[in-house]
Amino acid sequence: MKIFHGRQTGAPSEVKTETFTGTVHADPVMPPTDGVVINNVFFSPGARTYWHTHETGQVLTVIAGKGRVCKEGEAAQELNTGDTVWIAKGEKHWHGAAADSYLLHTAISIGRTDWLEEVAEADYRSADK
Repeated sequence: MKIFHGRQTGAPSEVKTETFTGTVHADPVMPPTDGVVINNVFFSPGARTYWHTHETGQVLTVIAGKGRVCKEGEAAQELNTGDTVWIAKGEKHWHGAAADSYLLHTAISIGRTDWLEEVAEADYRSADK
């Protein structure tokens, strides 16, 4: 058993840049442990991940705000406070804030994350139609 205490006072949020579009901050909930990574992730309006997959899967729980999640080949789906998403292993997807709202979610990533290409602006904007 391991106990991970809450965020240390004064610890800065990590600014995510290489695999995200827009302003995104992350705070670890638990350091990488046995192939599991847990972060609270804050997306400014319009910010989102790049396309990516997970070796074993991912769980997203929306804490506040409004967002979108999109599986390759499907229309983006709206996310609202209280929603939980299961993303199966190997599913190519992206997630992030709606154009007019921030999004705060807890992301539980299981296994390796493979980062892919940036989500095209036209593809992101089509999610609002």
